[in-house]
Amino acid sequence: MATDYDEVRPDVAEARKASLDAVKSANAPDAKSVVRELDEADHTDGMDLPGADLSNEELTVTVIPQKDDEFICGSCFLIRHRSQLVREDNGVGFCVECEG
Repeated sequence: MATDYDEVRPDVAEARKASLDAVKSANAPDAKSVVRELDEADHTDGMDLPGADLSNEELTVTVIPQKDDEFICGSCFLIRHRSQLVREDNGVGFCVECEG
């Protein structure tokens, strides 16, 4: 008798069907209940709230001076490369994104 080795074995087929039925019948939470649970679990532990006293905190920031090929956009106040300069009024440059 010839055996078809590509055919799914009966025990594997039954296991697949059983696991699919289990997934379909499971009580999966809807999106709103998941969001609600996340909101309830959201606590501010370990976070500084607005108005917190930060007078004893020390910040260390490395300031890199503006390079010769950079400018500060007069609209968005970001440092941009000179290749993004569109226009300049009274020494104030404006970038491509702000002038659109």
